[in-house]
Amino acid sequence: MSDRYLNLPVAPADTAFGLMAEYDADPHPNKVSLIAGAYRDEDGRPWVLPSVKEAKARLSPDQNHEYLGIAGSPALIKLAQSLTFGSDIVTALDESIASIQTVSGTGANHMAAHFLARHLRPSQVFIPLPTWINHKSIWATTGVPIQDYPYYDPSTRAVDLEGMLSVLETAKPNDVVILQACAHNPTGVDLSQTQWTRVAEVVKRKNLFAVFDSAYQGFATGDVDGDAWAIRYFVKQLILDGRADHPGLCVAQSFSKNFGLYGERVGALHLVVPRYLSAQGARSELIALARAEYSNPPRFGASIVETVLADENLRAQWQRDLETMSVRIKTMRHELRKRLEDNKTPGDWSFIDSQIGMFSYTGLGREQVTRLRNEFHIYLLPSGRASICGLNEGNIEYVASAIREVVDSGHN
Repeated sequence: MSDRYLNLPVAPADTAFGLMAEYDADPHPNKVSLIAGAYRDEDGRPWVLPSVKEAKARLSPDQNHEYLGIAGSPALIKLAQSLTFGSDIVTALDESIASIQTVSGTGANHMAAHFLARHLRPSQVFIPLPTWINHKSIWATTGVPIQDYPYYDPSTRAVDLEGMLSVLETAKPNDVVILQACAHNPTGVDLSQTQWTRVAEVVKRKNLFAVFDSAYQGFATGDVDGDAWAIRYFVKQLILDGRADHPGLCVAQSFSKNFGLYGERVGALHLVVPRYLSAQGARSELIALARAEYSNPPRFGASIVETVLADENLRAQWQRDLETMSVRIKTMRHELRKRLEDNKTPGDWSFIDSQIGMFSYTGLGREQVTRLRNEFHIYLLPSGRASICGLNEGNIEYVASAIREVVDSGHN
């Protein structure tokens, strides 16, 4: 019997989770974690949304723990479709949209990648540089060649639109392009509506298949519909007003951030095909993939999301919860910029205010990040990505002073 599998090299640990373990083991009293993509309240603790807390209270203690169907909860799927596309588009799409419940956004991205690799057979998948690290990890398992496209320009701290469009112009029909709907991870820099229209024109003209990763709807700005603008615009341009031969698009949706249900793994995948086609065959293939992967999605978190979205009062509370989170993050962004400027930290820090969502590309280099960790016990990713959720009134001056120290040393 071959023992080759016993001699496999040890795979490198995930950077973010490795740093979180290092942070947890650090005994320093002033340590600060700016690593995790999870919301924290002003006291640095996980926050259970009031709407979620009420929904849990309403769920019967006698609720059973039977399997959901392979496709998931029909009620959740219907509500998730409406949240993503808006009721008018859902009605217009009719049989041209196929959705299944997934194991959060990661599961939705994974299902999309393997479905498209098998049935669309793109020659390449175009992935933004930089992006959420799992995009590449997921697509690497499909065998589809990966092509980076430039997304962020460090010199301007803005979207490199011309570089992005230039690379997408090299794509072939049915190639896949990964797009983040809002609150871009890791940069915090989003496309403007005008920029989105230019990207949509290329995707439409080149007959590309867009995969939207929608992990922060409502969490990014507090505006559920505004955060879905790009998705809805692409549906109108590519599907409702698109070419008959356009391959379609899909949306990988997560409820982790906007409901604070990180550990419940609630998500959905929505596949939209041209209106003259039925998506039911595609849906059956997605169900077959799900059966082979995990059989059935989780029930409890789905019940919470259903309860909130289906109840007018709870949904209104959820909207207020989104505002609470987005406003606190915006406040911390502004305070960090202000403290850096008040401390006369070298450089222009105005970009921090203009970024969106939980992350900030700080522009700090690897050596500066290492110094923050080793000397000040402040943890962020080697790329300089910081989770703004980790800041609060109790630590922001300490963080700003430490950043000034590591930046100022590089200017001396």
